[in-house]
Amino acid sequence: MRTGITIDVNPADRVRLFSVAAGRNSPQKHVWRAQIVLLSADGRGTAEIMRLTGKSKTCVWRWQARFMSAGVDGLLHDKTRPSRIPPLGVEVADRVVALTLTGPPGETTHWTSAAMAEAVGLSVSSVQRIWRRHGLQPHRMRQFKLSNDPQFAAKVRDIVGLYVDPPAHAVVLSVDEKSQIQALDRTQPGLPLKKGRCGTMSHDYKRNGTTTLFAALNVLDGGVIGRCMQQHRHQEFIRFLNAIEAHVPAGKLVHVILDNYATHKHPKVLRWLARHPRFTFHFTPTSASWINAVEGFFAKLTKRRLKRGVFHSLVALQAAINRFLAEANENPKPFRWTKDPDKIIAAVRRGHQALDSIH
Repeated sequence: MRTGITIDVNPADRVRLFSVAAGRNSPQKHVWRAQIVLLSADGRGTAEIMRLTGKSKTCVWRWQARFMSAGVDGLLHDKTRPSRIPPLGVEVADRVVALTLTGPPGETTHWTSAAMAEAVGLSVSSVQRIWRRHGLQPHRMRQFKLSNDPQFAAKVRDIVGLYVDPPAHAVVLSVDEKSQIQALDRTQPGLPLKKGRCGTMSHDYKRNGTTTLFAALNVLDGGVIGRCMQQHRHQEFIRFLNAIEAHVPAGKLVHVILDNYATHKHPKVLRWLARHPRFTFHFTPTSASWINAVEGFFAKLTKRRLKRGVFHSLVALQAAINRFLAEANENPKPFRWTKDPDKIIAAVRRGHQALDSIH
């Protein structure tokens, strides 16, 4: 051992170093650093430590000195070193951000990292780091639709009022139809999920017909009234209204929330409504089907039962939908609306102002 070096390991540090050197999950660099210190504490010379650990003389001396100055913790943490590549200047990042916000040249729809790297003379990874730092994702696009209904604010407050504070002695139903549900049968059986591989499904299919689900979500208790029908004309809608009439106890007022589909405003439907005075229709604003609570039930049905389903016949599809309805009604959960209607109205107004300022 070279002069001027004294490795003194107390019992607590020795136990800790032994656990690091013998630990199965210890990183190898921590293992040989602990071995250097333990061998040094046992009085081994530098040449012997080099032979036993397979490390160079400068490496042994470095970690002996590190232990003397920083203890065991100094062996387990590497010092930060400056990058070999100098950091990009602020003006370079500003240029990339400015180009990203202006859009690509020609008829290209959006910037890619490779195209941006070629345009500014940087590497692809540098462009990606700048985008991540500034929260830019040119490859993504979110869709939206602003309602142009002149009575948007009044309708939103009316419907949200039914959700939050429903009238006494009344039932609030969110009604809609999910049309063109396809009974898809795959041409080949898929492979099941296994470790290291997701489940598989053939991209092609055989269509065995379609059905339409009429559904009414009870906002108060979460129950769902559902009927599968072949079409979604006004005749089928009236039949579904008759099913609701038979299901809701007598003496209860029925407030129905539904969208502006032409079937819902058919003259025969309006005449049916006039013959049933306890029913009141509340139409959602145009292009605002998201305010209809039953859409959440349809999304759950699609995700859990239809999207990956394999149906050999239309009857099998309708039976699967009916079983899902029965399961949902076994443990229903009341619908809870949490969004402030004033915030919704303000957001839509800001959206219109942004569109007007652009166009």
